Amino acid sequence: MKKLFIPCMLLLVLMVSACSNETTNKENDAAPPEDNKSGTITYQSETGPIEVPANPQRVISLSGFTGNVIDLGITVVGTDVWSKTNPTFEEQLKDVQEVSDESLEKIIELDPDLIIGLSTIKNIDKLNEIAPTVTYTWAKLDYLAQHVEIGKLVNKEKEAQAWVDDFHKRAQALGSEIQAKIGKDATVSVIESYDKALYVFGDNWARGTELLYQEMNIKMPEKVKEMALEAGYYAISAEVIPEYAGDYIVFSKYSTADNSFQGTDTYKNIPAVKNKRVFEMEGQGASFTDPVTLEKQLEFFRKSFLGN
Repeated sequence: MKKLFIPCMLLLVLMVSACSNETTNKENDAAPPEDNKSGTITYQSETGPIEVPANPQRVISLSGFTGNVIDLGITVVGTDVWSKTNPTFEEQLKDVQEVSDESLEKIIELDPDLIIGLSTIKNIDKLNEIAPTVTYTWAKLDYLAQHVEIGKLVNKEKEAQAWVDDFHKRAQALGSEIQAKIGKDATVSVIESYDKALYVFGDNWARGTELLYQEMNIKMPEKVKEMALEAGYYAISAEVIPEYAGDYIVFSKYSTADNSFQGTDTYKNIPAVKNKRVFEMEGQGASFTDPVTLEKQLEFFRKSFLGN
């Protein structure tokens, strides 16, 4: 009798256990996967692993990464003066405090849960006492890889990569349309007036250069390539603008700069000027390469070159 009883009990236990496991498995299958948006994650920064919020709610951007953070839907509570005065971000930052790497008391009052800046900012140790502080070396990553990296930091890498992939496609498609209209051999110069100086730019110095030369594959004038491609930019005088002028000119123009050269015969007689092929871009904010700025520039080039 006992021999029969023990196997029966064992069978009953196994059946109950199996039912329990099946129920648990069904519950697990029905439950949504954990999105890892609470607590912290370990981010592999340039200086080593650092614990950061898995779902940051109050970010301070100290070095121009503001547009990247905005694009990823993260709340910015404090930002650098260049971002704060950038007209591209005027609406998004209207209630955001301007801060710097030296305004520690103001930063404490803003109670951030994450601080982002360049590796050259001051008081990194003190900032780290306020909130996890992650820094990046300028130009170590290209403009799109930087966005993906910030996506990793704020736990939104998939969203960042999706935007980059889509942007590549749209920018290259627009480049094909522009080349079909202006010709594959047509050249474009990017010039900027700032204060009392003039500059021409290579293919990675913002002002739309990454879009034109890298994504759209538009040609750069040989003189610009010779003097500005390696360094990124080159200072010129108004008298030599004709030497650097392409068939088209994108002019990053600051209203506060000395733009009197536009009234000279030297400038007026440049073929691109005479043929109304100069497209003036607002200089303020053009030096950013975040998704918000790039989307604005993409639309600017569409309207400028194609008229739609």
